[in-house]
Amino acid sequence: ERTDLAKAMANNFQYEVNYYGKILNANRSYYLTRTQPPFYSSLIAEVFEKTNDTVWLASQLETAIKEYETVWMVRGKRMTENGLNRYLAEGIGKPPEAEAGHFTAVFAPFAEAANMDISAYEMAYSEGKIENELLNEYFIHDRSVRESGHDTSYRLEGICAHLNVVELNAFLYKYETDFARLILDNFKGSIEINGKNYTAIYWKEQASARKKKVNALLWNEERGLYFDYNFRKKQQTNFISATVFTPLWANLCSQEQAEKIVRNAIPLLKEKGGIASCNRESRGEISIDRPQKQWDYPNGWAPHQMMIWKGLKNYGFENEMYELVYRWLYMITKNAVDYNGTIPEKYDVVSATHKVFAEYGNVGTEFQYITKEGFGWMNASFQYGLSLLDLVLVDNLNALVPPDELFMTKNEFG
Repeated sequence: ERTDLAKAMANNFQYEVNYYGKILNANRSYYLTRTQPPFYSSLIAEVFEKTNDTVWLASQLETAIKEYETVWMVRGKRMTENGLNRYLAEGIGKPPEAEAGHFTAVFAPFAEAANMDISAYEMAYSEGKIENELLNEYFIHDRSVRESGHDTSYRLEGICAHLNVVELNAFLYKYETDFARLILDNFKGSIEINGKNYTAIYWKEQASARKKKVNALLWNEERGLYFDYNFRKKQQTNFISATVFTPLWANLCSQEQAEKIVRNAIPLLKEKGGIASCNRESRGEISIDRPQKQWDYPNGWAPHQMMIWKGLKNYGFENEMYELVYRWLYMITKNAVDYNGTIPEKYDVVSATHKVFAEYGNVGTEFQYITKEGFGWMNASFQYGLSLLDLVLVDNLNALVPPDELFMTKNEFG
């Protein structure tokens, strides 16, 4: 189970919060400008389940609460005036990790207006010789997209820092409920941190207040789905994303809301190999000037799948969970069998293949970078998925029985 490794990761998170002020998006110096999605409380809680070390837990809670208050809950930064949260990375200009040519389509109209070659304009902007407020704002959004982990997607393109996104507020709701439960169960309902007393009741109140705001601004009763909320325009977006399931993972929604999400979202997002990052209509048409983004249709990602499975399990949708787990594991297994053990970063779930053609390629599929170890979250999704399937489905998986022979067709599902 590698509890030792999970504990070491939590300890590293603690170090980063205390010395860098945030849990970095990755351990490189230029990531000092952006954090990562908040999963720290979940890691702490699951490690503690294995260790029962209350001294360690108290120390970790102190750091996690510090991160919650200083990274996420500073008004005007990652907390907006309505009390909900957004991603907001720091820094200006292009992100250092972007591959050459990634922003060609972005720079093109500005270069044309200035009667300059695109590469020359891009270089002049990067060197500070050209000032462009529109580009500055675009790159704030782009850096914030990368902070979200969904780098990149048309869901967030050019607007990320203006959105109260569904998943971030679900994740922070889970922080609040995790804090409440851990303090209630292990510290008699209250814990003192740096002279301040934090009670389980306080954290329950924080969670309740967030839930009300999420349901007021992000829930669409007519469509029976959650949508990101543009707090500048004071309206919901219209983008159907796999992140619509994160309130189930966080136990934020009611049973009635969960039923509507399952009924309405699964038919829109379910494909041969599992749940797509978004539906084709939301992604829009792809062209030279509007290239494919890796976190959009037709691609599917392991983190989404695992949270969706757990969310379905939380609310008793086991049959739906079984099908989605099976589809994902079948795709992984079939591709590994057919392509000499290839385990990639992501899949095209529509065609159920590792042959993904989008920005950054597909780690683990190119000849120069095929790893016998697989890919971290893909390996995790396979192990977690196997633990959820019953023995009959495991036998079918071993026999490589296609999912469409076991489950109803897409339009009948739900």
